[in-house]
Parts: sequence; C-alpha cells; structure tokens
Amino acid sequence: MELKTPLYDTHVKYGGKIVPFAGYLLPVQYESGVIREHQAVRTGCGLFDVSHMGEITCIGPDALANLNRMMTNDFAGMYDGQARYSPMCHENGGVVDDLIVYKIRDDHYFIVVNAANKDKDFAWMKEHMAGDAVFTDISDTVGQLALQGPRAKEILLKLTDEELLPKKYYSCNPHAKAAEIPCVISKTGYTGEDGYELYMAADRAAEMWEALMEAGKEEGLIPCGLGARDTLRLEAAMPLYGHEMDETVTPFEAGLGFAVKMAKEDFIGKAALAEQKAPKRVRVGLKVTGRGIIREHQPVFAGARQIGMTTSGTHAPQLGYPIAMALVNAEDATTGTAIEAEVRGRRVSAEIVPLPFYKKKK
Repeated sequence: MELKTPLYDTHVKYGGKIVPFAGYLLPVQYESGVIREHQAVRTGCGLFDVSHMGEITCIGPDALANLNRMMTNDFAGMYDGQARYSPMCHENGGVVDDLIVYKIRDDHYFIVVNAANKDKDFAWMKEHMAGDAVFTDISDTVGQLALQGPRAKEILLKLTDEELLPKKYYSCNPHAKAAEIPCVISKTGYTGEDGYELYMAADRAAEMWEALMEAGKEEGLIPCGLGARDTLRLEAAMPLYGHEMDETVTPFEAGLGFAVKMAKEDFIGKAALAEQKAPKRVRVGLKVTGRGIIREHQPVFAGARQIGMTTSGTHAPQLGYPIAMALVNAEDATTGTAIEAEVRGRRVSAEIVPLPFYKKKK
C-alpha cells in the first residue's frame, strides 16, 4: 500500500492529480499542467513537496570515517553547513544510490537519499558501519519542500531574515527559521535553477507550504508536481537513480567522476573503479532531429549497429524540442554523431549533443 506524505491533503486541496511514485501517493501535476509548472520554475518560482525523500543521520566520533568508507566522495575538510553530493557503490563499482551529505558539525552528518532506495540504503549503511557511529532513519519525522526558480529568494525573504539564508550553493543553515517554523534551509535543488530546499518537522510541513504559497502570490508562485520535476531535471541533465545509474552502472559511466575521489585511502568499490578508469560506455545527451519523442529503455543505433540504450527522454518545454539521455559505447560518444533510437518499432533520428541541455543564465 502506498504511503502519504504529510502534504497529501494539501495536494488534494490544490487540485493535484495523485499518482503512485516510489511507494508514495504524490501529485504528478496540478490543474496548471506540467508545461506551465516547468516554465514557472524557469522564469519565476515553483513549490514542490519532496517529503518522500529519505533522511538519515550519522552521529558519533567515527561518523566521518564511516561516510568516507561507504561513499565515493571525500567528506574531510567540510565546514559546518556544507553539503556534498556522492554516489555510494557496491564492491563491483555499481551504484547503490546517489545522495547528499550535509555536515551539521563535527561527528554529526545529515544524509538525504532517494525515496525508492531509503530502506535499502539504510540497511546498507547499517551493514557496513564500523566503530563508534550510529545511523538513524529519521525520514518519517521530516517534511521537505523545494522552492525553486529565480524568484525563490525574494519569496523566502518575506518569511525569514537574509542572514539565515545559506550564501553558497550546496550549503545549508541547520538552525534557520521561516514563517516562525524551525527548519533547515539548504541552497540546493534538482531543477537546474537557483532555489532552496527546506526541511522541517513533518507535522509542520503543511503550515510551511501555505506560508510559502501566500508569500509567493505576487511572484506568481505555483505548486508543481512530479512531471515538471522530471522535465526540469532532464533539461539540466541531472541523473536519476534507476535511469542514468543503478547497480549495473558505475559513477564513471554515469558521468559522475567529479564525485569519485580515487586519491582517498579506500572506499567500497574503489578497487573495481580503479580498473575502469576509462569506461567502455558513457552517458550522453541526445537532441531529437526527427519526428517523435524518445523515452527510456530504447535501443540506440549508429547505422545498423546498436551502440547503447536510452535512460530518460521527454519533450523539453524550455528548449522546444525532444531530448533524451543514453548510455552508449565510449567510442561512439562523439558530439555531433547522428544516431537513431528505436521507438515502438520505428527509428527516430537524433544527434549526440553536450550536457547539460539547459543552463541557467548567470
């Protein structure tokens, strides 16, 4: 049976079209529709419920050592409030999940994991923990909202003081307050735009939602669902677990080498990744040049030869044409290469283009 986030009744009130996703009942869109929600985030601001995401704490003198052994990135030298993205790998180099780690203070870290992987990730962490550190799944006690778009800051400043907002991308204030509600305010997002993610007690999430919606009236703030979240992250070429990566795909193949620190002492999967410094397949962007939309799990061809498989695809509202991402043979991954994807028995032409497809103006 699907679970409900603390905002389920709020989504119904706002006219959300509810669908099952990652074990939860969530809005795929509202009455405004996916394209309008997408454009609101690109030009103004949108509000998402992401309370289905998992939250895990790691606390204790050996917390840092545990994180550095379990994950590919290096968490040494982080300042209090800093966030860092990382894959977490199996011994064979395949990805268990990708996640964000926040340093609250020495010996205290806050980890945000993908909703569908939360139980698997928590079990993995407990199985591989060592020394004096405790992992705790606090997901059920936390609500998470994402306020995304170029007008996010001016909306949030109606509810909090500027000195409480994190200044740098991938940082947070763990001791903030907005609308008089204690919360963590994080300068992060999954849309390719400026914005914030707010974490608060689950029983105050609906109150925070209403406060943000009221504060954002003049800026045209609208609620956004899973549909726009997916089109936004795809335009920004942000990978999604189960699509661009999984237990059979390594971080190097998924284009996540920036978050793999081979110089650190050791981590789970390091030996396997050391053997695969030059991956045989890589993630690429596809711009559709023919007629049709390319979705995930569709074979990619160069002439008669299959060179890979698509991982995600959609019509890109901001760009005005369909796009996709794919894992293809490294030797076939040259920008400008003409390819075809097989869509329901029909070939749709496309070309390999650089990622990301969309980058916000500075």
